[in-house]
Amino acid sequence: MKRNEIVRLLPGVFQRTLHENGPLVALLDVMETLHAPSEALLAELPALFHPLRAPERFVPFLAHWVDLGVPVTTGLGRMRELVAAAVELSRWRGTARGLLLFLRTATGREDFVIEEQVPGPSGRPRPFHLRVRAPAELAAHRPMVEAIIEREKPAYVTYELHFEQPTPGAS
Repeated sequence: MKRNEIVRLLPGVFQRTLHENGPLVALLDVMETLHAPSEALLAELPALFHPLRAPERFVPFLAHWVDLGVPVTTGLGRMRELVAAAVELSRWRGTARGLLLFLRTATGREDFVIEEQVPGPSGRPRPFHLRVRAPAELAAHRPMVEAIIEREKPAYVTYELHFEQPTPGAS
């Protein structure tokens, strides 16, 4: 707060005793100086909660706050993108669309394929089973990809994960 703003909050008896060279002026200057760091931080508060502008050390907190709960191993930029997409991810949670969106956002890759009609040993589709085809370059991030699948698929669905070279035109 600025000195004149603090003066307005003082009782009338203090306001009447205010003299330009008096001790109250010095005290008000100290109060103004002490408030400055807090006011500067409060002025930047909206940026603190914006996932793309937040300080690096604050992004994991934001991720936890929006319940991402996945160890993102593809970098801080990907974690920022996940936090920014949290509403959309939550909207589609438990669906193939949501799983695909989460995988693409977490890795920055568009070449994931989710097969919902996976043939079993008899050649007939296996009920409640998915096959996720991921780009071979992401094999080093297998724990993260598996954590995303476990989190985003319905609890009763089983899955298999394959890392392979993308097929041209597949989506």
